[in-house]
Amino acid sequence: MKPSNTLKLAFLVTVMATPVWQSQIAFAGEEQRAPPQARTAGTLGPQVMRAIVNIQELMTPEDPEDEPNLVEAKAELDELYERRFERMNDFEKQTTLNFFTNYYLTLENYPEAINTFEQLLTIETLREDTKLRTLKSLGQLYSAEEEWSESVRNYVLWREASLEEDDIVFRGLSYGHYQQEQFAEALPYWINYMQLLLSREEPLDRADYSYLNGIYFTLEDFVSALDVTKTMIMLYDEATDWMNLSAVYASIDDEERRVRSLNLAYLKGYVEDDNRFLNLGQSMAGLDIPMSGTKIIKEGLDAGIMEADEDNLTIYTQMFLIASEYEAALEPALAVADLNESGDGWDNVGYIHYVTRNYEDAVDAFQNALDKGDLSDRGDTLLFLARSKIELEDFEGALEAATEAADFGDRDENTSAVNYINFINSTRSRFNIIAERKAIAIDFYQSYPSLQ
Repeated sequence: MKPSNTLKLAFLVTVMATPVWQSQIAFAGEEQRAPPQARTAGTLGPQVMRAIVNIQELMTPEDPEDEPNLVEAKAELDELYERRFERMNDFEKQTTLNFFTNYYLTLENYPEAINTFEQLLTIETLREDTKLRTLKSLGQLYSAEEEWSESVRNYVLWREASLEEDDIVFRGLSYGHYQQEQFAEALPYWINYMQLLLSREEPLDRADYSYLNGIYFTLEDFVSALDVTKTMIMLYDEATDWMNLSAVYASIDDEERRVRSLNLAYLKGYVEDDNRFLNLGQSMAGLDIPMSGTKIIKEGLDAGIMEADEDNLTIYTQMFLIASEYEAALEPALAVADLNESGDGWDNVGYIHYVTRNYEDAVDAFQNALDKGDLSDRGDTLLFLARSKIELEDFEGALEAATEAADFGDRDENTSAVNYINFINSTRSRFNIIAERKAIAIDFYQSYPSLQ
């Protein structure tokens, strides 16, 4: 997570907050009367003053319509530094280096700005407020250069020297640790940042809560993430937060609330991708309300959010089967049968016809499955074909299918097929006995002759 580019503006504000005050500059008309200054004095000597005034005019013209002459300003700064820096008092050094930082920040030359700020810290009599501004600026600049450990180091030094806390420092410390994957260390600084803003009655952005939630997710502290997510929903009511709520409930194994929260998001119109439509629809079956799931999946298909491909239509079909709505399952099952490269789709159609007692259609569907081939369980398809044929009293066809089924599968499946063969034979025998007895009965009972 990179710091915002608005830091660039903050750098300039920080540096420009330490101007060269007019009361500290001996102007041209007074320079001859100014007494010699000690090397540690808090004023500018005549030569340094003249150079600084000229540089200031080049960098910040009085007429706002005039363009700054940064090239000339840099040339004069370099000359001033080379000729006099070693002989300057501490205030002159500070003033000169401040102009260097302003120049480098204007050009967004952060490495040179960093070097200059670091040099500022070597001045022995540097004022405390200037030191604090310098440390904060270094924290921001090192962050912009993605030198996270140095950024953290300067922010820590700032806190050690300051009597007050600062939201920029808390935020920078959290970012610095986060970028180094020190998530546990990043967390308390961010909480302090948010609490500091709230204590000032300053508003928090949604991004502030999102960052906090991201840390909790990374640390797998889902209980805390749940509280933050609920807060975000109350404050912002955005689709992402509802999706996160469902994810948090899943992480703490609260399946019922996971589905409920996802369903609420669906009712609010926040579910807009095929995976979540499928997830919610199938989850409804897990809560024993599969027909609600079929309605959700149908809406996704009708709206074009879900593609009417083999996988999605198979799930749609299965939802109806779970709900025992076999007739409703037939239409999508037929569509899957046409799309499926194997015979499994037709096998499913055959099963639907079988349980709805449409045995002739079941026979046709199972035969189509066998003809198409590449079945997941050919033996099972053959047994269902046998069951369908026996319902049509086609004992020879049923026996043929069951006999072929006995050649497939493992020992248990083979045993099932053999048992069914025995069932077919016994059923056929019983059928033949009943038919024979019916014929005898017809022959035995003769109708009375008609009355004359």
